[in-house]
Amino acid sequence: MLDLLANLIWLAPFIIVFVIPLANKLGSKVRDVVAVLGGLLSASASLILGLDAFDGVLSVGGTSIEIPYDIVMIDWFPVDGYRITFGVLLDPLSLFMANVVSLIGSLILIYSIDYMHGDESILRYWVLMNIFIGSMQLLVLGDSFLTLFFGWEGVGFASYALIGYYYKDEKKYWIGPYPPTHAGMKAFITTRIGDIGLLTAIVIIFISSGTLNFIELGSDPQWAGQLAREGVLAITLLLALLGPIGKSAQFPLHEWLPEAMAGPTTVSALIHAATMVKAGVYLLGRVTGILYNVYWGLEELGINIYGELQTFYTAVALIGAFTAFLAASQGMVSDQIKKVLAYSTVSQLGYMFAAFGVAGLLIDHPEAFVDAYLTSIFHLSSHAIFKALLFLSAGAIGHAVGSYLFSDMGGLKRYMPTTFMLMLVGSLSLAGVPPFNGFWSKDAILHAAYVEGQFLVYIILALSAVLTAFYTFRMLGLAFYGKESDNVKHLIEHGHPPHDPGVLMKTPLIILAGASIISGFLLPLLAGYFKPLFEYLNIEKIVFEEVILFKLPDFLIKSILTPLFAVAMIIVVVGIAPAYYIYIIGRTDILKLVDGPLKPLWLFLYNRWYINSIYYRIFVDGLLGLSNSIFKYIESNGGGDMAKNIYISASEIVRRLQTGLLRMNMSYLLIMFVAATALFIVVV
Repeated sequence: MLDLLANLIWLAPFIIVFVIPLANKLGSKVRDVVAVLGGLLSASASLILGLDAFDGVLSVGGTSIEIPYDIVMIDWFPVDGYRITFGVLLDPLSLFMANVVSLIGSLILIYSIDYMHGDESILRYWVLMNIFIGSMQLLVLGDSFLTLFFGWEGVGFASYALIGYYYKDEKKYWIGPYPPTHAGMKAFITTRIGDIGLLTAIVIIFISSGTLNFIELGSDPQWAGQLAREGVLAITLLLALLGPIGKSAQFPLHEWLPEAMAGPTTVSALIHAATMVKAGVYLLGRVTGILYNVYWGLEELGINIYGELQTFYTAVALIGAFTAFLAASQGMVSDQIKKVLAYSTVSQLGYMFAAFGVAGLLIDHPEAFVDAYLTSIFHLSSHAIFKALLFLSAGAIGHAVGSYLFSDMGGLKRYMPTTFMLMLVGSLSLAGVPPFNGFWSKDAILHAAYVEGQFLVYIILALSAVLTAFYTFRMLGLAFYGKESDNVKHLIEHGHPPHDPGVLMKTPLIILAGASIISGFLLPLLAGYFKPLFEYLNIEKIVFEEVILFKLPDFLIKSILTPLFAVAMIIVVVGIAPAYYIYIIGRTDILKLVDGPLKPLWLFLYNRWYINSIYYRIFVDGLLGLSNSIFKYIESNGGGDMAKNIYISASEIVRRLQTGLLRMNMSYLLIMFVAATALFIVVV
């Protein structure tokens, strides 16, 4: 029973992928129900196991099993001294993530029934969405770097296909100057850059340890000691960090995420709320748990690796804090509601990175480590809830007015009162207003950074929080307040006024809004859920008595009755007040400021600090320039007959290799596999 439930979490969506085309033969309603069933089955299995794990054990069929626990351990390619496994790991972290993915994913699938109704490629949509959810579940449940990497790449493929879902590149689906297919390819290539670093680190760890299994890596710290002696531990960890930086869109690999808005809004909600962008944060959490055990294991052997870990976690903290500020500043001037939320996602992920960075720097102080570690997990869950709410609310607006440009909105509060109230809840959470969940989790991160002496991180995150509050209420003002746009007037004149969504779209919004209000008070309960994980990390139980996050009364009192609470309220007021004054009650003509003294700053922010332009100039225009030069000076005889002849001769050789025959391609693969195996044996 345990095996079935554990594997059903990730297998159910994949099984449904093959059932959907058959269900489509029975009608659209049957197809839609079957498509949603994949997420619901995954959610049911993960919820059952998640509830069983509250006491630190999984009680199935009368048998109590201590966790972490491997469900399946299959040896792949056994080599002397090395072990490659493919399995499912159940522990508080993996089950928590599985529930976040499946529960929010299921709500998005239900919302999709109405939102995607009538789409000509709906069958492809349902298949890709289930592949996405299944891959993410495999990623978070994997017992090893190998299993995780399979899910990691599956998520990458599905996101590429879903971002470029409108592959005909109709102008209405463009995000700025970029068509959907371009946006999908941009996401694919950018995240692959990070994946190369992660894969390189995985290979190094495997060669030094002989295993990729998470539990085995945490139990035997010798591999880290060996890498430290060779002076490559910090480098290996930084290479591994490239993977989370790419997937979670952190600087400098953050530029793909704003264009990811080219897909359907439901895809944006899934990518930005519960799945792909959280993969990097999850991996940081998993690696940090392993490194905690490794650090203390080596300490017992008289080997200190704090210097190497300090290098790694300083990079994590500073990258996260800088990204939070960078993206928040860009969100202040965006002209599309989905892009504001995209910048917001990048920024909030920066908070999570910064929290894990602070936790890692405190790895030699268990009490402080637990506190900082939990804050990132809490903000992950809070963000998943309120960001799904905001994206789906934005989808309701786009569904009603046929556009995501602020210039096509305005005055919608009168026509969409329910959507306004629901989006207001999500906005208050994002802005960090108590008692909504975003306040508790964001304030916990700021509190941890300040109390533990990471003042630079605290200052950057506090400034980012001010900008967040500003752009959040700017978004509300531009969408719901002010005069109706010409687009809205046109819809009204033709008998199609904007209106609140139907039941299938509204119900998930109501559930998420309720969760945004309630879940902040459940943070101590979730902290207790993670106790078995910290006990597995050999953190003494007495430490838990000093961590306020485990006790609701102490958590609430200490969160409110401190000078930092006053600072948090000042942050909120300083951010919201100007946005309210300018965009909601309209006391200032912002156009005069933008066209006047603030224009250089506005252009700088609107053009994304020119980082995106620099990347295109180097990596896109540069490569095109190189290819044009080759064509001009070699292929077209511009370089003379000798250059042309050399080029033609080389191309003839390569052309003969590309026969197009399957047997030849398989032969090449076999040759490369034998060569790689031989090299591996020689090196090892």
